[in-house]
Amino acid sequence: MEPEAKRLKVTEALSLPKKIADDPEGKRDPAAAGDCSGPLSQFLEWCEKMELELSAKVCITTEGTVADYGMIARETLAAGETVFIIPRSALLSQHTTSIHSLLEKEEASLESDSGWIPLMLSLFHEYTNGDSRWRPYFSLWPDLGALGHPMFWPEDERVRLLQGTYVPEIVEKDLANMDLEYYTIVLPFMRLHPNIFDPKIHTLELYKKLVALVMAYSFQESTEDEDEQPNAPFMVPVADLLNHVTRNNAQLEFSSMCLRMVTTQGIAKGQELFNTYGQMANWQLLHMYGFVEPYPDNTNDAVDIQMMTLRKAALQGAKTEQEQQLVVEKWDFLCQLELVGEEGAYVIGVQEVLTEQELLLSLKVLCMSSEEFREYKENDGWQEDSEEDKEEMVFSNEAICQLQESWKKLLYSGVILTQQNYISDLAADENLIDNPVEYLKLSRREQQALQVRYGQKKILQQLLELTS
Repeated sequence: MEPEAKRLKVTEALSLPKKIADDPEGKRDPAAAGDCSGPLSQFLEWCEKMELELSAKVCITTEGTVADYGMIARETLAAGETVFIIPRSALLSQHTTSIHSLLEKEEASLESDSGWIPLMLSLFHEYTNGDSRWRPYFSLWPDLGALGHPMFWPEDERVRLLQGTYVPEIVEKDLANMDLEYYTIVLPFMRLHPNIFDPKIHTLELYKKLVALVMAYSFQESTEDEDEQPNAPFMVPVADLLNHVTRNNAQLEFSSMCLRMVTTQGIAKGQELFNTYGQMANWQLLHMYGFVEPYPDNTNDAVDIQMMTLRKAALQGAKTEQEQQLVVEKWDFLCQLELVGEEGAYVIGVQEVLTEQELLLSLKVLCMSSEEFREYKENDGWQEDSEEDKEEMVFSNEAICQLQESWKKLLYSGVILTQQNYISDLAADENLIDNPVEYLKLSRREQQALQVRYGQKKILQQLLELTS
């Protein structure tokens, strides 16, 4: 059975123990946690032992939430209120696992493109260890056999429902990378430490499921320097219970000693608290978390136009072999500037182009005459662009309407080619979206895929209108 969103529904509804606001000494109030037994009660007791400070103004419940576990305001909350504080010692990471010394010692042998292997080995060990101090936390995790990520869909269904969205291609790369990391790094490491790991238990199948959990539930602290290697992800109890919407009303803040969930606006009694996973398009939400936001709720929705598609459109517009050769030269020049690449994409949002520099300069170069291109190339191209040109790289929908006709024509052709990748047209998907009876006949996966396709096609249709 597929989950409705990123978590499975349960029937219990428990309040968090009182510590912030009305219990400064941290004494347990049994009524705050609910007088019942079970995983949630044990988890709340664990929270106190781990010194997580939890506000009496909120409760964890499955009643009135958008999906499964969520957090509801028991009292009115003002903007800027802290609803819980998590000490870094309660986080589950490669630095807090009971095998952290081993992972630190063998750090060099565990390097990978993803950077996730130390955390994955930590989860391997802790999740299958009955004595793990995170056992109450794991008891709230969803059934690993019911995860909704497309990586767990049958391949033929994934391709059929999501063709054109580029999710199938991304999933295939993910699966290939998981296979590679498991067999070339993880498995050899486990065989060197048979007292800790058992390949019969710590299988590739479990590895993939735990990767999906990390994708959906982990947090990653940003680095101060964009050129630095990204920080490794870690698991954050309580914080990962909050559901996501684009218009969130709370956010996680980081400090050296702890993490805090802070409200970003006033929240009325009975309303759900929502965190944000970032500016995520629906295809990203489905790929990483296994759910989508229904159209038109996701104002961060976006569609990718593959860079090679624009190259193809430019080649199709070339009338002679000489013009085609010029297109190839222009594209090679853009590649040398590292503005485009075979696997790159131009990202088009609802209100603006999110990769404005890449698309604007691609259109500029590809639409140059032979003489203009020679001069531009001799002057080192974009490095000689004026500050005024750079300021114009705010690529809003209004700005698209003001593009030169040759630029709009090329972009229009790229959109037409992108539309051809889908298995259905906009009208067919719109008929399903607008017909509640037929929509409800679809399976959960069919509904999710439809929302992804439809949102992307609406953006592409809007782009066609702006460039026609």
